[in-house]
Amino acid sequence: MTEQKRLSPGDQAPAFTLPDSEGKPVSLSDYLGRSVVVYFYPAASTPGCTKQACDFRDSLGELAGAGYDVVGISPDKPAKLVKFAEAEGLNFPLLSDVDRKVLTEWGAFGEKQNYGRTVMGVIRSTFLVDPQGRIAKAMYNVRATGHVAKLLRELPA
Repeated sequence: MTEQKRLSPGDQAPAFTLPDSEGKPVSLSDYLGRSVVVYFYPAASTPGCTKQACDFRDSLGELAGAGYDVVGISPDKPAKLVKFAEAEGLNFPLLSDVDRKVLTEWGAFGEKQNYGRTVMGVIRSTFLVDPQGRIAKAMYNVRATGHVAKLLRELPA
């Protein structure tokens, strides 16, 4: 396995500007002064990614109450993201990183194990970014099911 970049608490979160499901550019800098959950997922409308997105949707009130916005990023095209958002009633931005540049900068794309084989792909990852744009928490290889509930339990006070 090759050495992959991993972000750690205290690191400056890599800047990005990506199109959302409507094609509108969204930047990490739009969230300066607020805390944000940035999560990376492999593909819209797949079972695990749908479960995870719906968990974020259903927990958005609790996350907002704790001072967090949510942004999801995948390599899907905006047209697929808009269908996903509409089908699941998702009420937070889904961003398109078709060239996987942002995924790679955040350490969320690279070699991973899939059914015992090493493959290149999206590493399901979640990050808490503080109001100054620094990584407060970095979680790699998270599970789709139960992840949001675990995240809520571990939010900084």
